[in-house]
Amino acid sequence: MAVRLPAFLTGASLLALALPAAAQDHAHHPAPPVAAPAPRTPPADPHAGHAAPQAHVHAPGMVMPPAQTPAPDPHAGHDMAAMEHPMTSALGPWPMTRDASGTSWQPDLSEHGGVHARSGDWSLMGHAQLNLVHDWQNGPRGDEKTFLSGMIMGAARRDFADGSTLNLRAMLSPEPFMGKDGFPLLLAAGETADGVTPLVDRQHPHELVMELSASYARRLGEKDSVFAYVGLPGEPAFGPPAFMHRMSAMDSPEAPITHHWLDSTHIVFGVATLGWVHDAFKLEASSFRGREPDENRYDIETPELDSWAVRASWNPSAEWSLQASWADVTGPEQLEPDENETKLSASAIHARRIGPDGWWSSTLAWGRKTNDHDESKDAWLAETAFTPDGLWTVFARAERIETDELIAGPGGGHGALYTVSKASVGAVRDWRVAENVRFGLGALYSVNSVPDGLEPSYGGDPDAGMVFVRLKID
Repeated sequence: MAVRLPAFLTGASLLALALPAAAQDHAHHPAPPVAAPAPRTPPADPHAGHAAPQAHVHAPGMVMPPAQTPAPDPHAGHDMAAMEHPMTSALGPWPMTRDASGTSWQPDLSEHGGVHARSGDWSLMGHAQLNLVHDWQNGPRGDEKTFLSGMIMGAARRDFADGSTLNLRAMLSPEPFMGKDGFPLLLAAGETADGVTPLVDRQHPHELVMELSASYARRLGEKDSVFAYVGLPGEPAFGPPAFMHRMSAMDSPEAPITHHWLDSTHIVFGVATLGWVHDAFKLEASSFRGREPDENRYDIETPELDSWAVRASWNPSAEWSLQASWADVTGPEQLEPDENETKLSASAIHARRIGPDGWWSSTLAWGRKTNDHDESKDAWLAETAFTPDGLWTVFARAERIETDELIAGPGGGHGALYTVSKASVGAVRDWRVAENVRFGLGALYSVNSVPDGLEPSYGGDPDAGMVFVRLKID
């Protein structure tokens, strides 16, 4: 059963695009990790004095709380302007730069752009990144296509006098307009375009509605908090941050072929998460709908909480974020509804600052899928992105997966198991064309490696490439 989209989606898109005009005194500096204020201290009167100060950096979906007393930060050093307006997470007493997609964590020194504004008791945030991509994949199984990808995101947050916080978040994507068969991507597999045939050597489009979520958090002390998160759709407590939100991946328009091992659950139609945080340690558990979205990318599917996940996260320092997670997923594949999976994931993300505007972020991740017949398939990922000045960004990724989806077996199901790998490198140059708007031009090149049994089908080890332009509102 599917439910048609409500009319509010058009309003959410306009809100996210209109926020740049509403923001004042937008500072082009990253916010450093800053200690949270004492718990249960009533927030500053949002109506007092002039408009609340603005800041450039946010974690995805998290917005600036009412003005708080700044605390010294050992990582800030040169960036005194950023110290004046500290921002904390909507989920607890830590810097909001730690927050990534869903309820996942990244290093405190991470950076994301966002436009902030205030409306009464609410803090508002908007962010957008849209990529126009021309993609060509060589070899007998390759193809060529021009498409639009990316996301538009908006959030609203309210802080209460008792130290609790309500956060609402919406994220939309233009990807359904590229067509149900997505875009060419050699060695990728997952989901379907017609409900009958699996997508192979293609990346499926994401849903029009990538997230509609709400979270409520209550601080228990200076270092402790509990939170609840619900989404339709939303992201359960599994894996590292989704690839479009990882600093090491977000500048590349190419989806990882490890996506269905590590972070494909970032869009599930129905998720409820409870979490507890003590200082740099977080433990959370989710109940969620295991079935991946169907080929209709414009609807909202009926929630059914039939799967479970648990994740432990630890940020031992401002530069590192570690996680390990487990999930029991009921019938994830639409074409094999009776086949269940157990998934494991572990990852380490590192981030550091380079001068006043530069940064360097890297991710190492491993995932495993095990089906009902105890057949396990592993995936490994290493990726990095580096910008020395906030203008040029160079990114690279290497992946290796064990997959049985590239060659159909008897009866059209999964076939023989193969180990394949992929490496890509690219760069993008940004120009700031307005206070809150950047325009970028980039390209990437990738090489795929297949074993002897697949070489006749792929024509050896085919290469591929993409060129793209992008628009960022941050």
